[in-house]
Amino acid sequence: MADIVKAKDPFVFYTRLHLSELTGLRASTLGQLLELIKEVNGSCIYHHTHRFLQQHQHLSPEPPNDFAYWVTEVLGEDELGERLASIDAIQFTTIRSLREKIVATIEKYLNDNPLAKVRFSREGEEFHFIKSVSFVLPTNYAAYDLKDFIDILSKITVDSIYYHIFEARLRLEKNTNDFSNWIGTSIGDEKLAKEISNLDPYTFTLEGLRNKVIKIVKRRIPD
Repeated sequence: MADIVKAKDPFVFYTRLHLSELTGLRASTLGQLLELIKEVNGSCIYHHTHRFLQQHQHLSPEPPNDFAYWVTEVLGEDELGERLASIDAIQFTTIRSLREKIVATIEKYLNDNPLAKVRFSREGEEFHFIKSVSFVLPTNYAAYDLKDFIDILSKITVDSIYYHIFEARLRLEKNTNDFSNWIGTSIGDEKLAKEISNLDPYTFTLEGLRNKVIKIVKRRIPD
């Protein structure tokens, strides 16, 4: 029977707490929204494109972003709303590149529809910019091999899974997650690392994602 490979370095599980903070910035028109998107802190862009992932993953595996929702539901610009909703935030490894994509999408639409720039929202339905303030904390869990890893993965909170899967791409600035990065570099199993990295996290709830990763890793553990 093959031995379980010991990791060069343990995988330390972290978790994330966050607060949402109003910035006082708001937009009543698409033109104002565009200018503020260009200027606001990256934590605002993160909040308005990622918060549904954590708050509503248990309800909807494919959540919208706030910009798409406001443009569609408040301004009635359905075509632009669809374009913004189709931006796959998880594929961007920096907030800067995600911001640039959103800006370019709105600018192209306004070039083709200049009157949309001055269409006002109804009073009380302005877009309010909110920023995400994060606190990253270590847990008491560390994995030294794949068996440890799935044992811990089965009981950690979904906040920890969210941190290591979704936020990792922005932190590492790579198109991967913390689990795959550790399995590939510390365990040395690049095939398994790639299999997990290739999962589309949008198609799962966080609990579903937990179960899927556990199932994949279990196949690599000797009986």
